Amino acid sequence: MISQAQVNDVMSAPVLSVGGDTPLQEAVQLMSDHHISGLPVLDGDGKLVGELTEQQLMVRESGLDTGPYVMLLDAVIYLRNPLNWDRQVHQVLGSRVADVMGNHPHTCASGTPLTAAAKQLHDSSTQRLFVLDGDSQVVGVLTRGDVVRALAGQG
Repeated sequence: MISQAQVNDVMSAPVLSVGGDTPLQEAVQLMSDHHISGLPVLDGDGKLVGELTEQQLMVRESGLDTGPYVMLLDAVIYLRNPLNWDRQVHQVLGSRVADVMGNHPHTCASGTPLTAAAKQLHDSSTQRLFVLDGDSQVVGVLTRGDVVRALAGQG
């Protein structure tokens, strides 16, 4: 019964991961080869420091969005603060995972009830939760697909 299941009952493991210094093309190839939409980014101690997702890669490929602007006497006046473009410039021009990754990955503990994790997936509008053990090491990943398969399996 799904109401009694825990994340560690349905999560996918082991988890493929990359480091911040991993070349971006290598990470993209890993995602493509394994048909996954996101990877945890780990530091040298194996701690989760970020995530690389298809969405971040799409931002990189779609280019820099300077936002709305007006022209006045041959001058361009941006209606967004150009000082805030730094992150987006790194995403567009970056060549390492650290240049593109998100710094706030969504996580849960392995013993989290599946219903609570499903609510977290929904509320945070994310596709995956990286599952952490008591030492904050990534031990699995719970995707929306894992939750759907668990629902299908109970019927």
